[in-house]
Amino acid sequence: MKNWKWGFGTVLLAALMSFGTPTKPEWAIAIHGGAGVILKRNLSPEMEKAYRHMLDSALTVGEKVLAKGGSSLDAVEKVIRVMEDCPLFNAGKGAVFSHDGYNELDAAVMDGSNLMAGAVAGVRNVKNPISLARKVMTNSDHVMLSGKGATDFAREQGLEIVDSTYFFTERRWKDLQDAIAKEKANKFGTVGCVALDKAGNLAAGTSTGGMTNKKWNRIGDTPIIGAGTYASNKSCAVSGTGHGEFFIRYTVAREIAALMEYKGMTVKQAADEVIINRLKAAGGEGGVISVDKDGNIALVFNSAGMYRGAADSKGRHEIAIFGNE
Repeated sequence: MKNWKWGFGTVLLAALMSFGTPTKPEWAIAIHGGAGVILKRNLSPEMEKAYRHMLDSALTVGEKVLAKGGSSLDAVEKVIRVMEDCPLFNAGKGAVFSHDGYNELDAAVMDGSNLMAGAVAGVRNVKNPISLARKVMTNSDHVMLSGKGATDFAREQGLEIVDSTYFFTERRWKDLQDAIAKEKANKFGTVGCVALDKAGNLAAGTSTGGMTNKKWNRIGDTPIIGAGTYASNKSCAVSGTGHGEFFIRYTVAREIAALMEYKGMTVKQAADEVIINRLKAAGGEGGVISVDKDGNIALVFNSAGMYRGAADSKGRHEIAIFGNE
């Protein structure tokens, strides 16, 4: 009886100690569709509804992959393909035009389990650049390919090649004409996804059409590992969106991971430090989505808004656009 009581007491004590202790989610995912001057007054009710619907659709695709035990890499690629195929976002089908009237696409993906990465820049006729970036990572000895060489590699890998007219949308063409008339460049517009799978592996991916009215084959932060895209199982996965030149100079994605690894910051603290404190003080605008190795998610931006969403195995599922949500 004495031993029974001791055993029962031990079980009871353990139960009491664990009561209220938060459990880690089995999987987690976050997405973004660009950051910038996104104000409610500038979006019609119809456009706002369309954006929320597409964010929700893309997030749901990723949730299903992860819930079934799929890899974080698969989730990231499939989510970003959904967003690349949607003309609402500045990636793939909805990519903006350069000054010379072309669509120049960049993308990157990174595997947090082994720090393998793949990226492409200045691609003009590959339907889904994120899939090409993954092929570069898995089927080549390189990290980044650009221009015609990247397209040649895409053909060898059997990826879908499209005529440049596929990327034409009246909305983006008008944006270019307006930008040329005012000689300005729109700095924002990217899609991204970060995920943690049931195996504990992190992955990050980002895809963009760059800046409206960009010149001289400009390349931003998206395909640069450590700037706009980064993932490591030691810390977190990050995808950025915003003024790419600042993200490159401040190595934003890697800096967030480094603050976690070397200073012991949480993912939210690290993202706030880089995006709210350092980047904003330097004049850089934009934001990041990040998920850490424990499934904690940070959605941080210093601009008026960011198209974003987050979900995890514990029932979280949210979509937001404006800064006050």
